[in-house]
Amino acid sequence: MKPQISWKVGGQQGEGIESTGEIFATAMNRKGYFLYGYRHFSSRIKGGHTNNKIRVSTSPVHAISDDLDILIAFDQETIELNHHEMREDSIIIADSKAKPAKPENCKTQLIDLPFTATAKELGTALMKNMVAIGATSALMKLDTSTFESLVTNIFAKKGDKVVKMNIRALNEGYHLMQDYLESIEGDFTLEATDENPHLYMIGNDAIGLGAIAAGSRFMSAYPITPASEIMEYMIANLPKIGGTVVQTEDEIAAATMAIGSNYAGVRGFTASAGPGLSLMMESIGLSGMTETPFVVINTQRGGPSTGLPTKQEQSDLMQMIYGTHGDIPKIVVAPTDAEDAFYLTIEAFNLAEEYQCPVIVLSDLQLSLGKQTVKALDYDKIEIRRGELLQSDIERGEDEKSYFKRYALTGSGISPRPIPGVKGGIHHVTGVEHNEEGKPSETPTNRQVQMEKRMRKTENLIINQPVIVNESYDNADLLFIGFISTKGAINEGAHRLEQQGIKVNTIQIRQLHPFPTDVMQQTIDKASKVIIAEHNYHGQLANIIKMNTQLQDKLVTQTKYDGKPFLPHEIEDKGLEIVKEMKELV
Repeated sequence: MKPQISWKVGGQQGEGIESTGEIFATAMNRKGYFLYGYRHFSSRIKGGHTNNKIRVSTSPVHAISDDLDILIAFDQETIELNHHEMREDSIIIADSKAKPAKPENCKTQLIDLPFTATAKELGTALMKNMVAIGATSALMKLDTSTFESLVTNIFAKKGDKVVKMNIRALNEGYHLMQDYLESIEGDFTLEATDENPHLYMIGNDAIGLGAIAAGSRFMSAYPITPASEIMEYMIANLPKIGGTVVQTEDEIAAATMAIGSNYAGVRGFTASAGPGLSLMMESIGLSGMTETPFVVINTQRGGPSTGLPTKQEQSDLMQMIYGTHGDIPKIVVAPTDAEDAFYLTIEAFNLAEEYQCPVIVLSDLQLSLGKQTVKALDYDKIEIRRGELLQSDIERGEDEKSYFKRYALTGSGISPRPIPGVKGGIHHVTGVEHNEEGKPSETPTNRQVQMEKRMRKTENLIINQPVIVNESYDNADLLFIGFISTKGAINEGAHRLEQQGIKVNTIQIRQLHPFPTDVMQQTIDKASKVIIAEHNYHGQLANIIKMNTQLQDKLVTQTKYDGKPFLPHEIEDKGLEIVKEMKELV
């Protein structure tokens, strides 16, 4: 028996590959296992290779596995593209229809089963995925009852006949595989777990749930991969609690509607990806100039232009910090996994209202669409902080005719913010430079004091836990730094290096702007070499860190920009390479 198994299903997009993976993963989750999944898919509706890789474990996992135990292949292309992940004791189970053959250098065992033919005999080729799930059950010696109850839930709306057909397809696949079990080399059974079922969700769902928990009741957005699931989640759930979702004509409208919602006192937000954020830049500047709260979710993907819309990348960092023209206060945060995405989204709404500025929650495709186990959420942790929001009438002298000083020059830079309709709170709002009452003013003195007022709001901002530090050594050989979805691969790679006698610390950055210099510098000072792993060409995170800390000659960049997530062995290999170079220099 094994403590974990990596399973993948692949074929042509539109063949039900995603649903096959979803059924397998959901069943394993119900059995109490921990999971981490990642989908590779093409930027088209139908056609092109797609696969769903799922890691199943008796203990928590936070990264894609390096290798692959079981590959379910519906076509030959799946074998050609994925066999390199497999070992000699791994197995490919392929559809006989594809006339599968192992590539010349592939030593993995191959079994072909009539997935499609069996499904057709039972009524429709669409059920070939259930035949494949049944074969997986037999190979892994799994009780099919969990799958049967899941199939019943999924197809109940289509009637008993459809349910029975799919359960029969499941059992036929199970029996087909049983005939080959004695000839198969290797162990594909999982150790038992006494865990109860966990939450299992994509990062986008966690963000949506976090927004609702934060009290958001309005979302305006335009569909774009990989952010669309946030809007879909909100469409399904926000109306249940009296909220509204508007699908706008473009990202500019989405941003300005959300700003208007916040101006009116309703926590509103939008979500998009790189191309959409480019269109929102002027609106983000409007939020900063008018000091109106505004939460933006950026689910990064491969760029530039349309780029790689369905692939992993982290190349929007510089744009998110410096993209707007002119200087405005801005906060950029980055969750490290789906659980963190829930809590940090809530905090983003608090920060936006407390500091009256745009807050960007920076995700990436791997976090946004990768599905993972999430431990039970602690709703007692939720805190709603609305800052200097005024919702009651403001007492003013009867003869006082001036506007309310919405942009009063306070020591903190944060001014009282009355919502529309509050008696005594009338003021002017404009995107041009303005005085304390909001009236346009271009005088040099006013410009200077208002600019300084806005900028000092976030000068000393440090959120709760701006970085996640694993600091086991005061004189580490290596310090690995990353952000967003690199956490799992970095931590697993670092653990492997430690098992080889290498002293490794790690940092995962949650607050990117304003930058938490002091806490970062303390850990940087304790390492001989600092390796920054990120998904972009120029090393944008490394450049931000260089701008804000003293690295001297410690810096090593590890950039990846092929659209694929980091694997733990890549972190391990880089660490071994740098340690070897360090020893050669001694």
